[in-house]
Amino acid sequence: MALDIIFIQGLKINAVIGVYDWEKQFKQPLIFDLSLSTDLQASAQSDDINDTVNYKTIADEVIELVENSRYELIETLAEATCQQIFQRHQAVQQIELTLKKPNAVVEAETVGLKIVRSRS
Repeated sequence: MALDIIFIQGLKINAVIGVYDWEKQFKQPLIFDLSLSTDLQASAQSDDINDTVNYKTIADEVIELVENSRYELIETLAEATCQQIFQRHQAVQQIELTLKKPNAVVEAETVGLKIVRSRS
């Protein structure tokens, strides 16, 4: 099986997230970069959206999850995002997710994390 990559870069979503009381009072911007490993051979042959991982659907689902979440840690949000993608999209075999929180440290352009999760 081939492992190809579908990616979403710079997905900007506002969320209530943080450990400090002031962070829980308003939404802050988060930026997601997602790389989804899957086999794209069938969709390349069929030219049918039903044979691929639909990046618009994934983006919409991530937006809904993040906008409705109330996590303290971006680590928890990143893990929840990966688990949701695996649950809803069986063709995705691996996810590399970078999550940036640009307003977290005033002196830094952005801070964040990168995780890699594989379907078990």
